[in-house]
Amino acid sequence: MTMASEAGFDASGFFRRKRLMAFAVPAVILAYFVYIFFAFDIPGLADRARMDNARILVADSYSYKTHVTRDNRTGDLTIAVEGENKGTWPEGRSPDWVSVESEERTRVALKHGHEVLIDGSTLRYDVPGYGLITAEVSRREGVTLDLPTDKVPDWISASNARVDITTEGGRVTLTKARTEVMRYAFGWELFWFTLDSPFYGKSFGELVGLVVSGDRVVEGKSNLAAILHDIWNNRMWQHKDVMWAIFETILMAFLGTMGAAIVALPLAFAAARNFSPLMAVRAVVRRVFDFVRGVDALIWTIILARAFGPGPLTGALAILLTDTGTFGKLFSEALENVDKREIEGVQSTGAKPLQRYRFGVIPQITPVLLSQLLYYLESNTRSATIIGAITGGGIGLLLTQAMITQKDWEEVSYYIILILIMVMVMDTVSGWLRRKLIMSDDSGV
Repeated sequence: MTMASEAGFDASGFFRRKRLMAFAVPAVILAYFVYIFFAFDIPGLADRARMDNARILVADSYSYKTHVTRDNRTGDLTIAVEGENKGTWPEGRSPDWVSVESEERTRVALKHGHEVLIDGSTLRYDVPGYGLITAEVSRREGVTLDLPTDKVPDWISASNARVDITTEGGRVTLTKARTEVMRYAFGWELFWFTLDSPFYGKSFGELVGLVVSGDRVVEGKSNLAAILHDIWNNRMWQHKDVMWAIFETILMAFLGTMGAAIVALPLAFAAARNFSPLMAVRAVVRRVFDFVRGVDALIWTIILARAFGPGPLTGALAILLTDTGTFGKLFSEALENVDKREIEGVQSTGAKPLQRYRFGVIPQITPVLLSQLLYYLESNTRSATIIGAITGGGIGLLLTQAMITQKDWEEVSYYIILILIMVMVMDTVSGWLRRKLIMSDDSGV
């Protein structure tokens, strides 16, 4: 009789259970994914997807469009970058692809040979390879559309109230109120200079030539100072306000993180088992840590915004509350692992309790403290962007406003790029500081 049989070990039953688990676990996971597939209506998601809107948003992110708009009530014609008043071409000036033939007739040359003629309340769009599209606005019938074919193609959306035409050459919309032609171009127009700047339209070489030239373009200013002034005070892209918003976001993260560390460090001594002998005190402090870090920073932001009003300081307080709980837990655990021999060595010199903490405890936890502090500072820079959208401060607010209005998706791209640069810079700087401070601390030891 074998030892396995003596112990009552059922080998066949053991391997049968193993095979059952090997099939059961993947089956449960597969069933879970099937449930998700139907519970979240993933098949319906494909039907609800608007790829035409997606293409427009993607195009808007890396290009700009110039609007040629006729008011069908007054007959006024305006030409504006992104349709904004700050980007409106002055009267008598227009891009070279817009030809104002009379008060009623304006010819717009789009890309790929497309051409649009605005003739009063009538619009004629010549699409190469398709034919001439004619749309007209009348008070009785609304918007009427005449196509060269009987079938309406999918790139034309038409009703009695509105006609939308989207082609590779541009976009055209016609309503009772206005006729609008939009031409796309690669890049971010007016990023450096607005139309009212004397430096608009000049190449980089021409700007360099003006900088070294003695002739002043703006009275009372050097050409370099005038160029920098027009860039910094750009009314279209608002570089000054954007840079201030970036500073507010970093300041929000800095104040919240540093404030949390200052509050959490003394409380961590009360939560550490080897520094706080009273169990009741430790339990209360630890539950406070659990409470403040258990509530997400976004929830604290909403609560504090109701209490103190919106602003960057509210966001900093929200980060401070959440990180106080996190730092308190991390610092207390670090304190519980300190070497008692170093404390006893400082005590043998006759040091008082505060001196024992200062010279026997703090140097031991400094690497952990600095590492966690700098890591959370970099992480809170990202969090401050979202918090700023709620509290009304920082780059998060500008990003939210640009996304809600959906007017200039190139501005959304601009803000996202700045946020990525900000996070990468903070990550690089915090990593460099961690290495320097920890290495210097080790060399001192």
